[in-house]
Amino acid sequence: MSPVALPSHSAAVLYGPRDLRIEERTLWPPSTNQVQVQIVSTGLCGSDLHYYSHGRNGDFAVRAPLVLGHEAAGIVAAVGPGVTNFVPGQRVAIEAGIMCRNCDFCKKDRYNLCKNMRFCSSASVFPHADGTLQSRMNHPAHVIHPLPDSCSFEQAALAEPLSVLIHATRRASFTSGQSALVFGVGAIGILACAVAKSLGATRVVAIDINQARLDFAKANGFAEEVYCLPVSDKNEKKTTEEQLRHAKEAAGMALAAFGQKEGFSTVFECTGAEPCIQMSIHVAQTGGKVMLIGMGTRNVMLPLSTAALREVDIHGSFRYANTYPEALALLSSGKLEGIEKLVTHRFSLEDTKKAFDLLAKGQDEQGRMVLKVMVGGLS
Repeated sequence: MSPVALPSHSAAVLYGPRDLRIEERTLWPPSTNQVQVQIVSTGLCGSDLHYYSHGRNGDFAVRAPLVLGHEAAGIVAAVGPGVTNFVPGQRVAIEAGIMCRNCDFCKKDRYNLCKNMRFCSSASVFPHADGTLQSRMNHPAHVIHPLPDSCSFEQAALAEPLSVLIHATRRASFTSGQSALVFGVGAIGILACAVAKSLGATRVVAIDINQARLDFAKANGFAEEVYCLPVSDKNEKKTTEEQLRHAKEAAGMALAAFGQKEGFSTVFECTGAEPCIQMSIHVAQTGGKVMLIGMGTRNVMLPLSTAALREVDIHGSFRYANTYPEALALLSSGKLEGIEKLVTHRFSLEDTKKAFDLLAKGQDEQGRMVLKVMVGGLS
């Protein structure tokens, strides 16, 4: 017997660059081992913005209408056959990646590298997997997580980007007593600072080209000290040697400003910008680590001999695996002091297009900085 469709639900659907439409879609009951979630809060991400602005994110182009959004929390509306660990009315967070659970990576608990991963709001696979910018969605129960009582929906939506940093700190074996330098203080960089502090970092500093963001990071206690990089002339063409020399000189000036000539234990590179990646190797201490988190420049010229001679380890970090319980516990613990200030603007689902337009501008009509934009209802 075929399942009977439920009343329709609303979804923000992307058809092409800046072509986002609010549609009413058929709502089907959850299938076996699925949970239906009423979405309460979705945080907008940089990858969502790329899809909205350009109809693609890197190599992945939108080939069919796609619902964006993958940082979300909500309330269980219904459960499908076989689901025994969730009940309607329960508050939950949605982990957006649906792994195959059969490949070698999944079996080794590195499912973030699963070659068969279907990730909500990503065009990397076809048919695309719709995201969370809809009023309700069905999702596998094994990637649904219960919320601690003291964790709000907006905090729970931050569990996704926070997971990126938890995974990165695990990769770096970051522990109490180490120092951290963070490149880029957008939402991911702010979270990098917050996680490093929560793990007992002796010192957390940040570098960016945006003084307003740096001021925010320092004023709210995320970074103890900050340094604003001078903006280079994009039209000025430099040879590879000139680029690498400039990166070394800029790194030296930053370390001098911080009074930390020997460098930092771990560098969290959250920009993806080639000059910052080059600088990262120079601002890491001898025997230190560089975590590559930001996605940006495809091919980067690196001073690898400098890294090799000083035994600076360079690690890639992609998404996350087995981080959500820790992320939700951390968000509800109070250890990430002031983290709620990361959410600067809120919109209803019907105003999703306005939310993306504001995120693209980076500043609202009152001149206030835009960091994390939430779409949805209750907090």
